[in-house]
Amino acid sequence: MPSTYAPGRFRATPTLGGNARHLALRFSYGLTPGLVESITRAGGGLAWFDAQLERPYDAEADAALCDWWPDLHLDAATVWRRQVEEVRGTWEVMADYARRLLVRRMTSTHQVHEVMTEFWEAHLHVPVNGDSPAVWRASYGDVVRRHALGRFDELLVEAITHPAMLIFLDNATSSKERPNENLGRELLELHTVGLGQHTEADVKGSARILTGWRVDLWRTWAATYSPQDHFTGPVVVGDFRDDNTDPDGRRLTRRYLRHLAHHPATARRIARKLAVKFISDTPSEQVVDELAQVYLDHDTAIAPVLRALVRTRDFRRAKGVKLRDPAEDVVASYRALGAEVVAPLAGDHAANSVLWQSDAVGLRPGAWPRPDGPPLHGDPWASPRRALASMDVHWSLAGGWWPKKGVTWQSPQDWVPRLPIEFRDLVDHLSRAVHGRRSDRALLRAACAAVETRPDERITEDHRLLAWQFNRLLAVLLDHPVHYHR
Repeated sequence: MPSTYAPGRFRATPTLGGNARHLALRFSYGLTPGLVESITRAGGGLAWFDAQLERPYDAEADAALCDWWPDLHLDAATVWRRQVEEVRGTWEVMADYARRLLVRRMTSTHQVHEVMTEFWEAHLHVPVNGDSPAVWRASYGDVVRRHALGRFDELLVEAITHPAMLIFLDNATSSKERPNENLGRELLELHTVGLGQHTEADVKGSARILTGWRVDLWRTWAATYSPQDHFTGPVVVGDFRDDNTDPDGRRLTRRYLRHLAHHPATARRIARKLAVKFISDTPSEQVVDELAQVYLDHDTAIAPVLRALVRTRDFRRAKGVKLRDPAEDVVASYRALGAEVVAPLAGDHAANSVLWQSDAVGLRPGAWPRPDGPPLHGDPWASPRRALASMDVHWSLAGGWWPKKGVTWQSPQDWVPRLPIEFRDLVDHLSRAVHGRRSDRALLRAACAAVETRPDERITEDHRLLAWQFNRLLAVLLDHPVHYHR
């Protein structure tokens, strides 16, 4: 490679050290100058991360964040009545729910909490598709969010007995005469101990324990507990046994769910999923074992597990191996471009359009149709089709062409730190601002080809780059392999 492609060094724009940058990428939705400043001010990546874990959950502040879609606060009966009256469909309300998730991920300063909220919504997955779960789905998301950095045993109890989960997995009408096995099965197979750790007899026992939790479908949508529908008599699920003599089985349910949450097989399942999400698609058995033990030693609390995870050698060595999924890509692109999104006043405003862009790349939040939740490994998103879709969205965003409303994009003059500036130094500044790291020869060469500019060319106020080519330069940064990884 010719020496003329030696990269510039615009040291006035800060970067993050390799380990801090790696940590920030895994536990945020993309670097921004503000995030870099926060990490630097905290004293480094680990200090920032620990502070994020220790930050108390503030429900009021969280509710006020991008609280732009009022239908998400309606009760289940009202949501359904408005659908019946053709005021607004449940699918439209759920589109708003997904939009709120995306904009929260763009704007929240509590990025670790946002990432973990997504992780648990995927693990205890209730799709946003479908009329019946949708009436309760926003409430379910609030429950998961509240427990995202808390204890898994507490989260599991509230999630499994929530009306949205009861409806989705057919427990809402399960009774002692006709126990429905869907929730009892998925509770074991997906949410706790995992495949190979239970039998068909365990599934039947699990279903019997969960009888009595009801939702008045298609009428009032009220969630109740019905003792007359609860199965009584001895129940056995693996090493859990109970005489189950009380017709009110709510305390039994809580004992059972807490037992499952504390089970060693559950500890390993959650540890493995955390390792796949935040370390690599193929984590070592040693790190899974270590994290599972931390989980058990801390009474299912998640924060200690995360603290241990980011301090493992496996985590430090796993830089650049996790691919962003479609929604992560779109959110990271908005963040990288410094987009300022405001409350939507029309359907084509940015806070609404971001959902369609996520769809275009491959998947919107919450839309995975099966109860296993969207994949945590990268293979499904590593296709030519996905790359082309991402490039198309990147191109629109880099040019500020779509969306145009409800968002403020930085102008080329906003991006340039000084004028005149040598092109190689401008590319280095942009790499630091967008990627959080210094530029290299490959990036400089791609940038030169995209805008037909020499590395040593002086960019002045009237240069064509600022007049009509700057979108090409930004697109190079968004289409760079570094931007596809977290």
